[in-house]
Amino acid sequence: MKEYNIVIAGATGLVGRTFIRVLEEKKFPVKRIRFLASSRSAGQKIRFGGEDITVEELKKGMFKGFDIALFSAGGTVSREFAPVSASEGCIVIDNSSAWRMEPDIPLVVPQVNAHRIKDYKNRGIIANPNCSTIQMVVALNPIHKVNPIKRIVVSTYQAVSGAGQKAVDALNRETNAYYKNEKIPPQHFPYHIAFNCIPHIDVFQENNYTKEEMKMVFETQKIMESGIKVAPTTVRVPVMHGHSESVLIETERPIDREEAIKILSKAQMVVVVDDPKEKKYPMPILAAGRDEVFVGRIREPLIFENGLSMFIVADNIRRGAATNAVEIAEILKDML
Repeated sequence: MKEYNIVIAGATGLVGRTFIRVLEEKKFPVKRIRFLASSRSAGQKIRFGGEDITVEELKKGMFKGFDIALFSAGGTVSREFAPVSASEGCIVIDNSSAWRMEPDIPLVVPQVNAHRIKDYKNRGIIANPNCSTIQMVVALNPIHKVNPIKRIVVSTYQAVSGAGQKAVDALNRETNAYYKNEKIPPQHFPYHIAFNCIPHIDVFQENNYTKEEMKMVFETQKIMESGIKVAPTTVRVPVMHGHSESVLIETERPIDREEAIKILSKAQMVVVVDDPKEKKYPMPILAAGRDEVFVGRIREPLIFENGLSMFIVADNIRRGAATNAVEIAEILKDML
């Protein structure tokens, strides 16, 4: 079996470390691996393949002789270094929002549009979609292929890990302070996240939707179908891991619960958890540490003649980021 030289940029972050874990779990054929991060994190040791590997500073020249780079170092860093990696012959799979809406850069969810991976040849970069978009399109595309979706109304309940390790630490500190009856200022978000919900993720745009919400609109249209209309509301909730989404779709033709369950039960990387009588439905604690997208609470809508309501849950760090990127790499390697 051919082996590949891999770079992880942003190796010390939540997603970066999960890249590493998923590569090992999937037994990706790695010949050589390099871990890159900021100068602050350089010098740390990360274990891979039974060996402790030193994290190096991200800079020019670090991609020569490598095949694929998995980036999760933030948009600003990706804007600077993804083209550097590509110019040095190392194809980038980027987890930031920096390249997603570039028309000549493929935005890929392997279960939906794997055929676009070949377009890496345009600029040597493949974009990994937003975590909330990934789990939604994995669940909806099987239905869309059978009965085209016209409209999507989605409200998300997003875990703090989607905002990084500092956000996870903030929830821990605020929760501990609450039980100790200590008053502390918000630790990361504009307001306390412990025992609260914040309907504000990323910056507000001129249309009063947030950037996170508009990502879901534009990315869904780029990945699935440009004509699909999407109305999102994104909310940060005091959950460590696992994004949840309440989704209402309008389809071209009638579709009932039984047909939807039949379609989704056969879909790749989808698990149907839907038994109201037994109180079985998707929840973040079921999805944590898993790569599948969990779908349940499937029911006919009360406002559309044709369509469905459902609840979709996935591990935002794995399915919503690292696993999707590694699955892209698994397909990409066979093209090299």
